[in-house]
Amino acid sequence: MSFLYEIMGDYGEFEEVIEGEGSENPVSENGEVVSRVKLPGKGEFIGKVVQRYGGNRMEILCTDGKSRNCRVPGRFKRKMWLRPGDIVIIEPWPDNDDKGEIIFQYYSAGVNQLRKKGLLDGLNKEF
Repeated sequence: MSFLYEIMGDYGEFEEVIEGEGSENPVSENGEVVSRVKLPGKGEFIGKVVQRYGGNRMEILCTDGKSRNCRVPGRFKRKMWLRPGDIVIIEPWPDNDDKGEIIFQYYSAGVNQLRKKGLLDGLNKEF
């Protein structure tokens, strides 16, 4: 949340100052906006949505080379609108490695960062 207020500058005129604006998006030396991207944790994989089956189930091609039947948990049903080609983080079920749950969806900025880090090399290059 930023607040707008005016202060008197060095030469007597008023300047607008927006608090909190510079700290939200830090800029690197190259002029690029620095943003952090969520990485998969222990036991999680990055995957690509291949096909939607219906009933909140989808076929996901993972970076470990397996194709899993994953579902969207109820708490994410309205938040995640997934299409074929989207990049997600999945968590395989402990008892069945062929199934899993989708726990995070990447947007275009996150996908570009993952591509720069080389984390999407295990998937097809077509996206």
